Order: sequence, then structure tokens, then C-alpha cells
Amino acid sequence: MFERLFPRRKPAPKPLPQPNAQLALGALLVRVALADRNYNAAEVGQIDRILARTFGLKPLEAAKLRATCEALERDAPGTPEFVELLREEVDYADRKALGEAMWSVALADGARDEKEEIQLLAIETALGLTDQDMQIAREDALRNL
Repeated sequence: MFERLFPRRKPAPKPLPQPNAQLALGALLVRVALADRNYNAAEVGQIDRILARTFGLKPLEAAKLRATCEALERDAPGTPEFVELLREEVDYADRKALGEAMWSVALADGARDEKEEIQLLAIETALGLTDQDMQIAREDALRNL
């Protein structure tokens, strides 16, 4: 009875961390996976593998980082801010590898989706990747599909 009269207040959400290159990368990977509104286990697993491999994390650490990136992607600034951070802090070869990683996330569910591809193209372009490098990343990902 008292619960209805005096409902408990939800605790204030923890503030999100300031984006850095690591969080920006994860948030962009999540953003690509969410573009088709179908965020599934295959995509989650691929993001975790990319984060673990890229940053030398154990599986549980990668999953925790991904969870933070999901919250950041949901509540943080748009793609341009994440991309700008990566362009400032990450060299071209690593940004190119990011493009390849994003393709592997987009295709992790075994299907091509126009919305994911549009999101990916926008991110790759903003990252300053050349048309040739974008084409190679796409072809490599499709070959592995």
C-alpha cells in the first residue's frame, strides 16, 4: 500500500564517460549494427570480438566496453562528433581498418541491408577514407559473407 502512495524514485542514471577514441570506435560499431533496427547476437558478438582484438581485452572486458558504447551511442552526440575524434586521434591505416571492421559488423547477421550500408558509407566518408579503400573493404566483407 505504501509503495503506491510513496513510490521509490529511480536512481539517477550514472553519467556517461567523455568519449575518447576507444569509446567512439565502439559507439560507431554499435551505430552501424543498429542502422537496420535489428541488433542481434551475431552483431553483438562481432562487436565484442573487434573490441577485444583491437584493444587487447578479455571477452568480459570487451562486453562491458560494448555496453558502455551502447549507452553512449544512444545518448551521446551524433556521428560527426565521434568521427572527428577518430580523425584527430587515429592514423589513416587504423581508420581504414575501422571501415573493414564496420563492414564485418554490418554483415555479421549474414544479410546485406541498405540502411546499414548507407550509415557505413557516411561514416567511411567522414573518416576520410578513399573511394578505393571503401570499395576494397566492402568487397572483402562481401567475399567473407
